[in-house]
Amino acid sequence: MISLRRILLLLIDMAFLAVSFIISSVVSVFSTAINIEFDLTVYLLNYTVFAIFIFGLRLAFKVYANVWRYANTRAYLIMIVSDFISTVLAVAFTKFIFTDAYINIWNVLVNVTIFTIISLMSRFIYQYSANIRFYVKGNKKTNIAIVGAGKTGSLLVEELLYNSNSVYRPLCFVDINKERVGGYICGIRILEENDDIIEKLEKLCVKEVFVALPSISATDARRIYEFYSKLGCKIKLYDFATSDSGHDMSGKRSLREFSIEDLLFRDSFNINSSETVDYYRNKVVLVTGGGGSIGSEICRQLAKSGPSKLVVFDIYENNVYDIQQEFARKYGDSLDFCAEIGSVRDVSRLERVFEKHRPDIVFHAAAHKHVPLMENSCSEAIKNNVFGTLNTVNCAEKYGVRRFIMISTDKAVNPTNVMGASKRLCEMIVQSRHDSTVTEFASVRFGNVLGSNGSVIPLFRRQIENGGPVTVTDKRIIRYFMTIPEASQLVLQAGAMATNGELFVLDMGNPVRILDLAENMIKLAGFKPY
Repeated sequence: MISLRRILLLLIDMAFLAVSFIISSVVSVFSTAINIEFDLTVYLLNYTVFAIFIFGLRLAFKVYANVWRYANTRAYLIMIVSDFISTVLAVAFTKFIFTDAYINIWNVLVNVTIFTIISLMSRFIYQYSANIRFYVKGNKKTNIAIVGAGKTGSLLVEELLYNSNSVYRPLCFVDINKERVGGYICGIRILEENDDIIEKLEKLCVKEVFVALPSISATDARRIYEFYSKLGCKIKLYDFATSDSGHDMSGKRSLREFSIEDLLFRDSFNINSSETVDYYRNKVVLVTGGGGSIGSEICRQLAKSGPSKLVVFDIYENNVYDIQQEFARKYGDSLDFCAEIGSVRDVSRLERVFEKHRPDIVFHAAAHKHVPLMENSCSEAIKNNVFGTLNTVNCAEKYGVRRFIMISTDKAVNPTNVMGASKRLCEMIVQSRHDSTVTEFASVRFGNVLGSNGSVIPLFRRQIENGGPVTVTDKRIIRYFMTIPEASQLVLQAGAMATNGELFVLDMGNPVRILDLAENMIKLAGFKPY
């Protein structure tokens, strides 16, 4: 069904065509080179033929289906091509069918050119009327600069200009490509990124900086942030929305603020080893603590490997329910997923689970890991971490598990707190089974995982949101950081490689001072440290 808007636009274009015919006829009559008398019959005949072909082709090419306020170059190009083809067909039809009708090629070209220009200009003016209102009301909007004058930057500026509800007013682009410098995108000029750019942006009263680059490494992100933070304004990224675990959530770009994860360390790495994937295919895998931040991501990675059965064992039913629903939506009946509720402290419950499912591989991620809480509840740390691990190890050996992988922490190195000491005891339990002829036991040790439960970053973030203070126990403390997907993939790779009694220590790049971390997070929140 054709909408009223499209019918109105079609009638307007018909009027434009009539005007163009009148203009071209007047030009022809008064031209000294072409002495033609105006003939109303010929005029009406030509107008009818051209109208049928031009508007017929435009409808066939769906020119009137475009929403012209948001039209792109392709929409304008289609209209030009449609008018060109229809002109050729109309001339041919008139020449060979109505042989007595007078057709002058020069007159036709003038006529169609005038009509096409009028059509294009009317749509162009209509489309950019929003931009005119945008700049008239510019004093109510936030002045921004866009870093990156490529395709990504042009997409962002179009989105900002065409959105009448946008609260941002783009003033300029900034780019290191000297071939682009001095040019314009959608009427917005491109400035060069040099030592003077900060001063120029200050003069333009830029309040926020948007980084719109097709891809950005951790090193570049850190450099860009440190360079433009001299403006003392917010810096945002125009990239793909992700979940806390690093998964692309929407498949499209959106504006977000720089996070501490963007600035911490190296680029994330991805392990796509076919040997690792093949190792878990068609095996029964049990993950204790599978509802936690690390355990659930291990389950996500395992699910991609095609296990014959994936079993999650956890005491906290809410987390287990969430991952159960996630897998039901994503895999349906293609994944044999089983959720078991229980504690690793409960030997009888553990034995029932092992006897029922007979796992080939066990990932032991169940543990208490909050350092301050375990200092005040030492016995709980020992009962859950140490005796829970002992119970799980015994069950694994008793029920013929091929490989057992325990998730440990760098806090187990020369431990200075109860949680770290308990995890070191867990490692010792696993290592004591190095001579097992039934099960291969190994441990995987890594540091702070970004976004995981108990990580220092969520704690600092909450403290900043509450107005401070941000508490740093010791200014000399350093920590290694990695993302949840990285940690999980490395654990799976270690699991595929492990032999009896091994302790894997994951390479997490360079360490970060906790004090620097706290200061950067305060700056990202728009405050000044101290």
